[in-house]
Amino acid sequence: MLRIAVLGCGRIGQMHAANLAKHPRAELAAVFDVNRAAAESVAKAQGVTAAGSAEEIFSSDKIDAVLIATATPTHADYIEIAVAAGKAVLCEKPIDLNLERVSACAAKVANAKVPIQIGFNRRYDPGHSAARAAMLAGEIGDLHQVIITSRDPSLPPRAYLEAAGGLFRDMTIHDFDLARFMLDEEPTEIFAIANALIDPKLGAELNEVDSAMFVLRTASGKQCHINNSRTAVYGSDQRVELLGNKGMLLSDNRKPFELRRFTSKTVEASEPYLYFFLERYHEAFMAEIDGFVACVEKGAVPLASFEDGRRALILAEAAYKSMREGRLVRVSEIAA
Repeated sequence: MLRIAVLGCGRIGQMHAANLAKHPRAELAAVFDVNRAAAESVAKAQGVTAAGSAEEIFSSDKIDAVLIATATPTHADYIEIAVAAGKAVLCEKPIDLNLERVSACAAKVANAKVPIQIGFNRRYDPGHSAARAAMLAGEIGDLHQVIITSRDPSLPPRAYLEAAGGLFRDMTIHDFDLARFMLDEEPTEIFAIANALIDPKLGAELNEVDSAMFVLRTASGKQCHINNSRTAVYGSDQRVELLGNKGMLLSDNRKPFELRRFTSKTVEASEPYLYFFLERYHEAFMAEIDGFVACVEKGAVPLASFEDGRRALILAEAAYKSMREGRLVRVSEIAA
């Protein structure tokens, strides 16, 4: 059994702790949070110990790996400490909000003897991964276009937005990673437009946007369109479409069940989409843990590596440059 400790007992840390406790080849070894009450609550729910400090977890010879779900500014530090302690790492995105800090971290862990996996869980979604596998198998011929729709059900609280680091680094970073995953080729150009359409007043106060569209292109000419919104009143809207010269693949939204109602007042009426990302991507989060455990067991390269995390942030920075300057930006302008 792989002994894994969870650092961070907020919303997503609680979910990871529960998932680890149910995994057949992993053991939830301990939890930690600077909010002692939160850590003790999760520890009690899962029947484990709440560590008194992060250092206690990193120094323990009874812990093999760590799952980092703490506040973003701690991610790079904890990755470096974990690697130095010889513990495998699964870290939530982003690695950091600052690209220079991510690059410095990359240099420090370049020769890591343990796997470092970044929490791009959408790569593990059954529909998304099946679509990619079918595309790679040639079912739609040559891939021409990728269309990614990613809309949250409601605008997060102000406190969340103040700390998130911006829509592109917080939300769209998942879509930038998914674009790279589906295109199977690096985007070389990006154009971004964004506005605060849902709450213009709050957007102006925070200098933040809540609605955005992006167009990406690779060196061979493959195209990708991403559209984001912080509010979709009908649920978590998460779709990926792959178009090739021989057909199309669509990984669609999820509902609680597939009953459709036909009456004198409506046809094709059905349940709203699963409301929140934790519900929409439940299977993906479980598969992500399974993939991490397999990497540690076999010494394999994670499906979502540290470099994938760095490259997704590069795309986010290129998108911000495009939005600010109102022009198509070459990714090399940022990567250099």
